[in-house]
Amino acid sequence: MTLEGLQERYVNFYTDFAFKKLFGTEVNKELLRSFLNALLDGQEVVANLTYLNSEQLGTQEMDRKAVFDVYCENERGEKFLVEMQKAEQQFFKDRSVFYSTFPIREQARRGSDWNYQLKSVYTIGILNFTFDDSDPSYFHHEVKLMDTQTKEVFYDKLTFIYLEMPKFTKTEDQLVTMFDKWLYAIRHLPALLDRPKALREKVFEQFFRAAEIAKFAPKEQFEYEESLKAFRDWYSVLSTAKNKGLEEGRAEGRAEGRAEGLAEGEEKGRAEGRAEGRAEGLAEGEEKGRAEERLQNARNLKSLGVAAGIIAQATGLTVEEVERL
Repeated sequence: MTLEGLQERYVNFYTDFAFKKLFGTEVNKELLRSFLNALLDGQEVVANLTYLNSEQLGTQEMDRKAVFDVYCENERGEKFLVEMQKAEQQFFKDRSVFYSTFPIREQARRGSDWNYQLKSVYTIGILNFTFDDSDPSYFHHEVKLMDTQTKEVFYDKLTFIYLEMPKFTKTEDQLVTMFDKWLYAIRHLPALLDRPKALREKVFEQFFRAAEIAKFAPKEQFEYEESLKAFRDWYSVLSTAKNKGLEEGRAEGRAEGRAEGLAEGEEKGRAEGRAEGRAEGLAEGEEKGRAEERLQNARNLKSLGVAAGIIAQATGLTVEEVERL
């Protein structure tokens, strides 16, 4: 059942508070473990997770630091960066690559006996936007280093996974895998009144219990309201900027259209003027030729002694014009 005009029962997953509470706290560690196993679908099996310090510093004092949403490792020492992104950033992919360097560099061992062997690093982005519009159904991106000639994976220990959540459109009766169910729960969480029948696994019982606003302590409720307000303010600013951009685009389009129309009109006017000029020049030339022909005919007739009145009638000249020849 979904909400229609009623107060939300469950948190909005895309708020910072909700994301970190559900996926970034020790008490709810099983939720993240289940999500990762569903996402990796047998490629890796995460038996246990340990949360790591989410604030990472560079190797030098002046290096830029990185603050991860959730940073953890499994029992084999493999690292997982899990990020929730509300909106597209100009250099979103660059940011992902930059963040991935921290769990790589921290594996370096002091001394000269390290042979550069690394544990796997996974950077996972749960995105509340789309960055690839080429295929509306392609929402699950898994990226590795690849040999461009052979099209084979060159290095399998660095993986970037991006989930474009707006493209996930399955309904409850279409949910089959645990991965489907997790994406449905994440996307529709604030619009639900009850746990859907398709999500009856024990882990979802914990998920919805942890997400229920009424069960928060007063401090948690305050923190969530502040986080929700920030999310709504951000959404309002984003919508305003988008609408302003559209209006500015339309205004620029109208100005460009007027300029193009004026230029087109001027060019068309010049073309028509040239055509009219050519026609007028041709007519003027023809008329001048006919006048010269009449004068020559009059001269010929006058040399033969024909009377001026008769020559005038024959050529269209006046008697005075004939007499002046």
